[in-house]
Amino acid sequence: MHDDVEKVAVPLDRVRRYLEPGPIVLVSSAWQGERNIMTLGWHTVMAFSPSLVGCVISCGNHSFDLVRRSGSCVINLPTTALTDQVIGIGNSSGAEIDKFDHFGLTASPATAVEAPLIEECHAHFECRLVDDSLVDRHDFFIWEVVAAQARATPAYPETLHYTGDGVFMVAGEIIDRRSQFLPQML
Repeated sequence: MHDDVEKVAVPLDRVRRYLEPGPIVLVSSAWQGERNIMTLGWHTVMAFSPSLVGCVISCGNHSFDLVRRSGSCVINLPTTALTDQVIGIGNSSGAEIDKFDHFGLTASPATAVEAPLIEECHAHFECRLVDDSLVDRHDFFIWEVVAAQARATPAYPETLHYTGDGVFMVAGEIIDRRSQFLPQML
């Protein structure tokens, strides 16, 4: 399919609008009695089994020391119902406030790591650090998901996908083409 809409140059610092890897997540962390939540958009699935997830947590972020020292975190999947909390968490520092209390979120014990789950989120992926070789150069952590929980419904929740400039896209219409896939590609 070809359309007649002209393509224009994209400033390189705007490429993320097209390639942002997935839904915004809330990373919860804990170390020696301190806890925090951060908003994160830079993550990627790296392997299926074991389940490996890579993410960028800037060394300037308050969560950086908590996850580096503890070697663990929980990647929590919020839905659009938490949009205002997602933005507020991203605009504040855990060095100044307890984000769980400030944003009215419930910290629940995880099953395999010390970091708490965020009860209001649709899913929780408990992670242990398996590779920090890229942390010093790129702030890139590689986590193994060691426990995972998700609400049974909806199967496809409305998630937030950040495009920059304060704009989110929402996961929308589901297109099912399962019958066209080879079984090993599912």
